[in-house]
Amino acid sequence: MNKSKNDKLRAAVVGVGYLGRFHAQKYKNNPDVDLVGIVDIDAGRAEEVAAEVGARPFTDYREILPLVDMVSIVVPTRYHFAVAKDCFSAGCHVLLEKPVTKTVAEAEDLIQLADSKGLVFQVGHLERFNPAVLALKGVLKNPQFIESHRLAPFKPRGTDVNVVLDLMIHDIDILLSLVMHPIKTINSVGVPVLSDEVDIANARLQFENGCVANVTASRASREAMRKMRIFQQDAYISIDFQSRKIAIYRKKTGLNLIPGLPGVTIEERTFDQGDSLQDEINAFVASVRDGNPPVVSGADGKRALEVAMQITGKLWHEVSA
Repeated sequence: MNKSKNDKLRAAVVGVGYLGRFHAQKYKNNPDVDLVGIVDIDAGRAEEVAAEVGARPFTDYREILPLVDMVSIVVPTRYHFAVAKDCFSAGCHVLLEKPVTKTVAEAEDLIQLADSKGLVFQVGHLERFNPAVLALKGVLKNPQFIESHRLAPFKPRGTDVNVVLDLMIHDIDILLSLVMHPIKTINSVGVPVLSDEVDIANARLQFENGCVANVTASRASREAMRKMRIFQQDAYISIDFQSRKIAIYRKKTGLNLIPGLPGVTIEERTFDQGDSLQDEINAFVASVRDGNPPVVSGADGKRALEVAMQITGKLWHEVSA
């Protein structure tokens, strides 16, 4: 960029439904950003959110492209590719909500376009900024078995895609960042419950290093749950993403021995609630300002999508069989 580090970056949010509104608020809180525009096809919604954050309302995102340096795109998945392509073509850095696109080919095209123009392409896998996930650095060595549950009550928003692309993709992205080996085999099953798409699904992923991950996602549950258990040779790690707690069990002698489990110690960590979305927005702004690679790149988003699409293909095969 030709901007000085003392100059504020001009930003806009495209799509200010439930999540997009929060994006706008977080940009407003960042001292390095001038939030220029709020875009939504619903003029009333655009005006409402723009008034909240002191920006100009627009109903056509193409009008704001000459005015900004960076955008968050928070529109339905089917529009991700077209909107992001226009933004990159206009020279804008992009934070694109997950799933990155509808197809892997679309994701590849966006990655190539961003790279050709030297633009930051970040994907909104929010859980990467969860304090519990960040705390795993230095704890994980060589995971051998991982079990993940992400359950949520039904909400009409997000049902334009199945539960794998809506919810499970968060855990897919986390798994890929933790294991760091190619996937060898995938088995999955799922059923529609409250929508026309699959609402509950389970997938078993076997990585080439032997690690196995068993992943369950549901948007038809009475109560929310976001938990993961990780087993490796020297430890068992239990993570509660909602309460931001980690328990690490290790074979050891000394203090904090667990009654009935000789030679096993427990270390418990609790984290402040924090603000993962603010951290995500701040990281995007820092990447644009400093020229550093994003925490979650377009390539990361594409890899998560590839796995999610493989799981989805097997789901529909099972459902239709």
